[in-house]
Amino acid sequence: MYADEKRSIINKLLKINNFTFDFEQITRGKTETGNCFLVFDNKLKCNYIDKNQKEIIINKKTLVVMQKRYDKIYFYPISKSPFVKILSKKTLIRLIEESNLETNDNISLTYIDENKKKIEVFFEKKDYDLIGWKIEDEFKNEIFFSLRIQNTNIDIDNDIFKIPSIN
Repeated sequence: MYADEKRSIINKLLKINNFTFDFEQITRGKTETGNCFLVFDNKLKCNYIDKNQKEIIINKKTLVVMQKRYDKIYFYPISKSPFVKILSKKTLIRLIEESNLETNDNISLTYIDENKKKIEVFFEKKDYDLIGWKIEDEFKNEIFFSLRIQNTNIDIDNDIFKIPSIN
């Protein structure tokens, strides 16, 4: 039964090149919301609905956090983050194949990576949509990220993933 559910999730992912979604992120008890564009492989842009006008851009191996209100830009490598495994379709599929699967209201897949970091990825039970993940960031913060997909396989301007230059 679990093999069938994993195969159904993988088959759904194989049909998706990109999607937009609304999200809620909880880190250290703080809740943030916003919307994102995700393009396989390894491109993500999130706009947070907050007073700091926070934006996150991931393009391949670089993570940029911008706070437009304060004109601040922070650069981070994502190579050691388990987050990179979710942004690559090939790696996400391998994670699904190698993970432990549990079902209750939703499908939960748990994977321990080579750095001993736990990654949990959640899918809707009825249509196998990705609905969130739980990871630990480089500062040992547990991040729970829930999402609601709005659109799949739409035209997305590649320029939105442009990494700003350092001033």
